[in-house]
Amino acid sequence: MTVFVKNLIINSGEDFSEDLNVLSADGSGGVNLTNYGVASQLRKHADSTSFVGIAVTILSATTGQINISIASTITATIKPGRHVYDVMLTRPSGAKLIAVEGTALVRAGISTGCF
Repeated sequence: MTVFVKNLIINSGEDFSEDLNVLSADGSGGVNLTNYGVASQLRKHADSTSFVGIAVTILSATTGQINISIASTITATIKPGRHVYDVMLTRPSGAKLIAVEGTALVRAGISTGCF
């Protein structure tokens, strides 16, 4: 399995959702995620002790398709600017590995107070 880099844009005060594919190391296809655990976090920087949990849903275990999402009530509380995130898999054996990582630009909403 290879670490896939995907940079994100998250609009403050809006629901965020992104579908991702976890690929095999040779890029030939998706990794079978049957019986895997998945977790994801967003932090201001890698050493930050505070974080926002990112919800992860396995859309198709056999093809390695997942979805990451953050509700609007949570994105509204994230300070605008650059952040980092990753998606960590836990194999059935208990071994942990990072499958997806990248930066997330959190943009302040201009019209959020109008609704």
